[in-house]
Amino acid sequence: MSVGDICAVTSALFWSVSVILMRVSGLQVPPLPLTFFKIWVAVFLLMGTLLWEGSPWVLDLTGQDYLRLVISAVLGITLADTMIAAALNRLGASLQALADCVYSPAIALVGLLMFGERLSVWEMIGGALVVSGVFVGAARTVEIKKPADLWVGILLAAAAHIIMAVGILMVRDLFREHSLIWVSAFRFVVAGVVMFLWVAPRGRKKLGQLFLGFRRRDTWKAMIPMSILGPFLATLFWVAGFKHLTAGRAAIFNQLSTVFIVLLAYLVLREKFTMRKIAGILLAVAGSLVVAIH
Repeated sequence: MSVGDICAVTSALFWSVSVILMRVSGLQVPPLPLTFFKIWVAVFLLMGTLLWEGSPWVLDLTGQDYLRLVISAVLGITLADTMIAAALNRLGASLQALADCVYSPAIALVGLLMFGERLSVWEMIGGALVVSGVFVGAARTVEIKKPADLWVGILLAAAAHIIMAVGILMVRDLFREHSLIWVSAFRFVVAGVVMFLWVAPRGRKKLGQLFLGFRRRDTWKAMIPMSILGPFLATLFWVAGFKHLTAGRAAIFNQLSTVFIVLLAYLVLREKFTMRKIAGILLAVAGSLVVAIH
């Protein structure tokens, strides 16, 4: 395996474990404070990495480049990460993994809309397989407490991946041309500051809730590893995979996270397998791989 292959597979593994820990943490900490906590843990780690590397703290970028990074951070981290946490609370880990298969078609769709990259017949077939897989596998299970949570959760997860695709693709040139540590750190700082500024005017009570993850030390045994593995390590290996591989090959290895999450959800969280869920996941994974390969 090449360095790029190893990075992409490692990213999928780290992300999968982070999702399981996010599911455990989400039972006690709501999506917004959960996302706020992991953002600032990632900032601390990324800043420490920059200090260790001796990298410059400011890059010579244009005002337009900085604006793109700010918009990318708000969309891809502040908004999309919070939506993913909210979807996970509603769906459970294995159904969340099914919804995550929207990732590859979302990248293809956003590429079409943003850059005019045409969809091939194979990409449209793959997208249709993903959508059919989501519908087949979208059965209410014991992890879903309310009937409405099933489709609300799936819509949240799907929308989050589309927003995340926009956020990453609009700055992919900056990731390729500059330090991925610096670009990642900048995006996380912006995401955290925007989240704080959005909540602060709503009063001390809301602001106190935003910092719930920092006050609930009993949840740190899950939340700190979640923050290290997901927003820090998985993100860096994910970007490194795209840096060394073609987008299609990287996406194939990234999609292994679906398999990892389903297995970990069964082994760790004791979420049940159903034939409908397995069939849906197989269809969705097959569709995402068709998109990634072609």
